[in-house]
Amino acid sequence: MADSFSFVVHPERLAICRLPADAAIPEWARGGFVTISRTAAELSIVCAQGHVPAGAQQERDKVAFGIAGVVPMTTIGVLASLCGALAKVQVPVFVVSTYDTDYLLVSAAKFAPATAALAGLGHRVQGALPA
Repeated sequence: MADSFSFVVHPERLAICRLPADAAIPEWARGGFVTISRTAAELSIVCAQGHVPAGAQQERDKVAFGIAGVVPMTTIGVLASLCGALAKVQVPVFVVSTYDTDYLLVSAAKFAPATAALAGLGHRVQGALPA
């Protein structure tokens, strides 16, 4: 694993939403951070919580810490190390991986201990808790 990473805090609070597996992708699945995953069991959407209607099944007030740059797919142990450090300080994490990098979504209420845990591993965090 690399010695240290820089994390960039996404500036919007996010919601993690669950819809039926056969649901159409809704128009509210938009914003500066959107990820959509469909399986045989569900359609999961992560996007700016301000776009998500009140009636949708959702977990709100999530903050995304994104690893800046590209994490090669051959890198071993990155998520194990990061999630382990967050687990030690009782911070649940929802991970989103893209082709280039990984994002750790945590509750806004756990922003301070998450930041401290990442810093404790020697990583840098750029950005503040989104309003």
